[in-house]
Amino acid sequence: MYKVKVFVTLKESVLDPQGTAVKGSLHRMEYSEVQDVRIGKYLELTIDKNVENLDKSVREMCEKLLSNPVIEDYRYEVEEVVAQ
Repeated sequence: MYKVKVFVTLKESVLDPQGTAVKGSLHRMEYSEVQDVRIGKYLELTIDKNVENLDKSVREMCEKLLSNPVIEDYRYEVEEVVAQ
């Protein structure tokens, strides 16, 4: 089995109102050292080891469903795991 960790973030050119709100709240809580906050998504996929082309499949999943390629970037990490 493979565990695929997918990280989805807004592109740098896209405004992040959620991040701005969190940054403001942190500043009000006196965490003034925080310079910027960007909100994203983290997903874990467990994929059968028999998949023919893992990288191609994960890229397709990310581009078709897990991210919005117009406003988001993604990256992923793959690790082999023992089936439970």
